[in-house]
Amino acid sequence: MKYCSNCGNLLEWIIPPGDDRPRHVCQSCETVYYQNPKMVVGCIPEWQDKIILCRRNIEPQKGLWTLPAGFLENGETIADGAIRETREETGATVVELKPYLLFDIVHIQQLYMMFRSRLLSPEFHSTPESSEVNLFSQKEIPWGEIAFRVMDKTLQIYFTDKQSGKFDFQIQEIEAPYD
Repeated sequence: MKYCSNCGNLLEWIIPPGDDRPRHVCQSCETVYYQNPKMVVGCIPEWQDKIILCRRNIEPQKGLWTLPAGFLENGETIADGAIRETREETGATVVELKPYLLFDIVHIQQLYMMFRSRLLSPEFHSTPESSEVNLFSQKEIPWGEIAFRVMDKTLQIYFTDKQSGKFDFQIQEIEAPYD
């Protein structure tokens, strides 16, 4: 951020009085701009013994596989956002959403909320966001072609839990990659 959206003056990067971290602050109108983590919501859509993955048709990670997920929009609940993202990326309708995994990804200021869900029917298709959409068993997952570390971790946890039959809600952290 460079300019105040309230009055148009230049912003400064300072610690405002009573705060404990630097923020963008307008010295002219005293507006403080708080930047908070972005919420990503998504689903693990299940059909019988398989789950849906989609091959990304957009950057970042175009051409790699992922679970359907994306940024929560204003005015949506996290469940509504996960349903919308699944529909946008796979053309599928999901029901029976159950909160499953919450990931803190502090180094990129994101939170991921993943739901287990059931496909209403095995109807899905490619979309502008996904060049391919398919159902995969654990053995069929293209492990070397997963788009994001958080999705790889989600899949690993899911298939471990599937073996035990226990899908307890978990909070995990994705650490910053080593240089």
